Amino acid sequence: MPRPPSTPEVQRTSAARDRILEAAFALFYARGIRAVGVDLIIAESGVAKATFYKHFPAKDDLVVAYLDKVDGVWTGQLRAAAEAAGPDPAGQLVGLFDALGTACRREGYRGCAFINAAAESQPGTAVHDRTVAHKAAVMAWMSGLAEQAGAHDPGSLARSLALLLDGGLASGALDASPDAPEAAKDSARILVGSTVRPRGRRTALRS
Repeated sequence: MPRPPSTPEVQRTSAARDRILEAAFALFYARGIRAVGVDLIIAESGVAKATFYKHFPAKDDLVVAYLDKVDGVWTGQLRAAAEAAGPDPAGQLVGLFDALGTACRREGYRGCAFINAAAESQPGTAVHDRTVAHKAAVMAWMSGLAEQAGAHDPGSLARSLALLLDGGLASGALDASPDAPEAAKDSARILVGSTVRPRGRRTALRS
């Protein structure tokens, strides 16, 4: 069944929510979640207080929506970098680290938004749970690639690569070394090469 056309009121509501989320995205990442209050977000987004609370009854609701937005951006960058490396899953596990270089060179880079949010939230809260869910999803994706690549222990390889990726993200914020992303990618190449069977051998084993 086709969806009914959007009414002007629905469009205005959606636009207001988008403005709030855009303001939160910039402020939370640049200054930190705890340092940014609701009043500042309302002022920056140009919406009425009632409009803000209509969309986000609590600040944590907005933080989770912000993390959802970050997830879409960062996961998309990781997958695009992996796919750009070609069809071989082993090559994709190394190629995804190109997203690290792109992220760390971005102006205003402050590290991984999920690690930052986890450090500012308490375990068991909706915000902390969202950070854990993101990391679990990325690791599950890498584990799937590792399994396709023929790793003898896909979960262990994915865990090691996730630690390497998080370390690269942290290094980009701490020392801003331009060599860190490439060093992480080189380490990933060695790690994948030492735990994944060569492609020719994998093909022979499958035939």
